[in-house]
Amino acid sequence: MAEQPVEAYYSAIDEGRYDDLRALLASGFVHDRPDRTIDGPDTFVGFMRDDRPLTDTSHALDAVCANEDDSEFAVRGTLLDADGDPLFGFVDVHTVENGAISHIETFTN
Repeated sequence: MAEQPVEAYYSAIDEGRYDDLRALLASGFVHDRPDRTIDGPDTFVGFMRDDRPLTDTSHALDAVCANEDDSEFAVRGTLLDADGDPLFGFVDVHTVENGAISHIETFTN
């Protein structure tokens, strides 16, 4: 099922399972964020593990919507701090190819 990697992506980040996160990403993975573009799955995992400003966060997902062929998923949610307080809302658009996430574009408010 194509939706599984998208939901597993957030769990892997929230639980600090970086090997599992890497396994979800395609070899040509790119993440376009409001503040930067991260090119490559290993660079992305390194950023999530070592360089992101807050690592004790969790993602509360409000909605996961797929297109007809399950190749794109829009995920709406809120990033929560360690106390469960909202930091900001987000929408991530995931592109899934051959069961792996190849691209994410993030929008925040």
